[in-house]
Amino acid sequence: MNSFVYRVPTEVIFGKKTEEQIGDILEKYGKKRAVLVYGSDRVKKSGLLGLIESKLDDKGIAYLEIGGVQANPILSHARKAVEAAKEFSPDIIIGVGGGSVLDESKAIAHGVANPDADIWEFWSGERKLEKTMDVASVLTIAAAGSETSNSAVLTNDTDGIKRGLGTELNRPLFAIMDPELTYSLPKYQIACGAADIMMHTMERFFSPVQQNHMTDEIAVGLLKTVMKFAPVLLEDPENYEAASEIMWCGSLSHNGITGLGGINDFATHKFGHELSAKFGATHGASLTTMWGSWARYVMADDEARFREFGERVMGLEPGCTAVEAIEATEKYFSEKLHLPVKLSETEYGILSEEDIEEMSLKCSRNKTITIGSFRKLGYDDIKTIFRMANV
Repeated sequence: MNSFVYRVPTEVIFGKKTEEQIGDILEKYGKKRAVLVYGSDRVKKSGLLGLIESKLDDKGIAYLEIGGVQANPILSHARKAVEAAKEFSPDIIIGVGGGSVLDESKAIAHGVANPDADIWEFWSGERKLEKTMDVASVLTIAAAGSETSNSAVLTNDTDGIKRGLGTELNRPLFAIMDPELTYSLPKYQIACGAADIMMHTMERFFSPVQQNHMTDEIAVGLLKTVMKFAPVLLEDPENYEAASEIMWCGSLSHNGITGLGGINDFATHKFGHELSAKFGATHGASLTTMWGSWARYVMADDEARFREFGERVMGLEPGCTAVEAIEATEKYFSEKLHLPVKLSETEYGILSEEDIEEMSLKCSRNKTITIGSFRKLGYDDIKTIFRMANV
């Protein structure tokens, strides 16, 4: 094992009906005023929001509701939410939903704790985040892992730039995780969630720094678990065993444990962010669209790692090639998850050269940065990989 620092302070309350404990948990932490953040009315129609309200009422905890968070949360909505939350003076922000809701909840927490700052300054890198306030989650979608991660993503809807912010201050105080709350998800969302979970781990597995054998065992085990249970959940969304395994994999995939001792790559996420920012692409689908092209472009740097992935994760015979490993992964995305593996299979289709140019410039911040670590990719590399996927 290589050197690492690991700390995940989030308390996880996992299992059936755990959402019913929220009043007791908030009381334990001494919380008196909560902002409840959610996306669509699904949490109202399901009765979940009403249940949470009743549990807070029972404990005399005041609350403010802020709804309407979009998939791929946008800056303009987050800014308005910050202002509303400031007036309420909460002592905790609670995201009731999936990764998008939790990401915006983190943005609200940062904004309330830093009233003199514009939250985009933290995502753009203009200002360092040095303080925040407590965030918690009641998870309804297994995908992003934001309920235990140090990450949050926002899209600046004025200029179409999507950015991630990684900081230990993003770690939630607690996460309530009831797999039954995912039962009403559309199958497409289940598939995209599974892809996101897999990619969070794959972006760590394909590292330029290896010899972290225990970490690899955790990563391989997680990937095989997702691959086993995602098709089961797509066939039967109310299969508790499958839903619970996928939900826990989601948290483990992005809390850092699957990459300890290595260096994260996350180039495919950067490509996906551009597709989401420009076309509103669902995050998981944007990742499966781009991964194969990234993999073919960089595989010569360490073909043995791709062969190992093919053998240990995809179940290929010893001696498989890197190309065969990539093809097997794309086949799983396509045939088991029913997700795109090239741009022509997406709802937005083949891109124009102007689109590719624009996204390549944004991804490289006008040719000023590189992305990834397995191979560092500059503007020309980024443009080439977008072109490779554009078939």
